[in-house]
Amino acid sequence: MQPLREVNALLQAGRRGSQHPYRLKNPRGQHAIAVGLDAPVHVTIEGNVGYYAAGMNKAATVIVEGNAGPGVAENMMSGRVHVKGNASMAAGATARGGFLLIDGDAGARCGISMKGVDIVVRGNVGHMSAFMAQSGALVVCGDAGEAFGDSLYEARLFVRGTVTNLGADCERKDMTHEDRVRLEGLLTAAGIADMSAEDFTLYGSARRLYHFHVDHANVY
Repeated sequence: MQPLREVNALLQAGRRGSQHPYRLKNPRGQHAIAVGLDAPVHVTIEGNVGYYAAGMNKAATVIVEGNAGPGVAENMMSGRVHVKGNASMAAGATARGGFLLIDGDAGARCGISMKGVDIVVRGNVGHMSAFMAQSGALVVCGDAGEAFGDSLYEARLFVRGTVTNLGADCERKDMTHEDRVRLEGLLTAAGIADMSAEDFTLYGSARRLYHFHVDHANVY
């Protein structure tokens, strides 16, 4: 592969509306690949990537044909990022929009402080996933680790498997018709046809932490 600075500069200069696809070969696990893209370009990375791949993405489609290190799609604004392997910790951290799909498992703190992104994980997620998640949706087709949804705000969390335990202020919710429609749309966007909304459990905020109250001091 060319020097990383040159590669990122080439991708960032991609013309708006361009349908020309880019294919990066032999990434060698380098960090910060395909970051800061702000045009609807299509980038495929053949291999594993390091920290913060596809970070600060806006409008682009980035496909990782391998595993991703910590912080993939961090602070994404829009567009689509697809990891065809596993993702390490903090996948989709602070992301404000767009769609993140992980075919394998995601590590700890998946979706930490997410602010509007939609994340679908076909496998499992690690401990403290969706910690301080503010808005958006996290769909877990496998199991979730400890302290799931800790200090949750208004994000919607859908889990098909088991949850080790829930974090502070996260609780099981009754799924409304609107929730089912949203979940079915996310499954469709992820290309998942063998699951339905009925297979999942919804978790959301108990809303006890919005304002300090001495009766709830034990959960802070």
